[in-house]
Amino acid sequence: MENKSIMQSITANIEKVMVGQSGAAKLMVICMAAGGHVLIEDVPGIGKTTLAHALARSIGVSFNRIQFTPDILPSDITGFSMYNPKTCEFEYRQGSIMSNIVLADEINRTSPKTQASMLEVMEERHVTVDGVSYDVPDPFMVIATQNPVEYMGTYPLPEAQLDRFLMKITMGYPSKDHEIDILFRFQKESPMRKLQPVVDGKEISQLRSQVKNVHVERAIGDYIVEIVQSTRREENVLLGCSPRASIYLMRASQALALYMGRDYVIPDDVKSLVIPVLAHRMVLRQEARIRKITCENVLTDLLMNIKVPT
Repeated sequence: MENKSIMQSITANIEKVMVGQSGAAKLMVICMAAGGHVLIEDVPGIGKTTLAHALARSIGVSFNRIQFTPDILPSDITGFSMYNPKTCEFEYRQGSIMSNIVLADEINRTSPKTQASMLEVMEERHVTVDGVSYDVPDPFMVIATQNPVEYMGTYPLPEAQLDRFLMKITMGYPSKDHEIDILFRFQKESPMRKLQPVVDGKEISQLRSQVKNVHVERAIGDYIVEIVQSTRREENVLLGCSPRASIYLMRASQALALYMGRDYVIPDDVKSLVIPVLAHRMVLRQEARIRKITCENVLTDLLMNIKVPT
């Protein structure tokens, strides 16, 4: 299949399970094609975990789920060395992170120390145990879910970890018609049981290589950097977006262009991805939060004031 068909077929396959979440499914596929990780934040019962499972099943690769709880240890994730009395040597025992797709379920319910154990693998695609590095499988992707930070028993993710997620997706409650559809679709059994892969891991690796070859005009690059740097100058923002955000916004825009069947990025690609890629990287000033200003409000205003390249 061509790249556009691969990406759209994965989205369509996810929609066999997820009702009324075509936007979230599309963003997940774009994030996967761009080689990034995704954070899904919303209230319980919306289908965050189901969305992650549907993506994993659609691409036919290894999948592990880590249920983050306050007592989980970093070694449960990264693995550990165990002494083998037969060989008189220490041997590495793989942790849950050694999989193509890892679902970090309710990641903000574990301690900051355990959250930090994900930093190295999300950026460098390997873990280090007792001074030895072990590569994770390719392709690799972390899909994390979390409840809003106002909920009891949650630990806010540190800025360094939030910055490693290419996107943050919110799903929202379904409409009445969609919720009725959910009732009857799940009446007898979950459609997840019948969901079959539409592509394999090799095709995903090739897709990621093709994303990097999508053409980006220098004017588009200038537009991306101007958006990101504007977040650092905004009076309501305490902490703006990092240069990593510029890289991720460009890579996501390349993936979206490929999803739409183009081999070049246009300004609309960038504009449509600004909020999911940048909003979670920003920290607002206390006064702005008191006035109910959100990161999405700030980014919307910034986009209106930045000249779009033609």
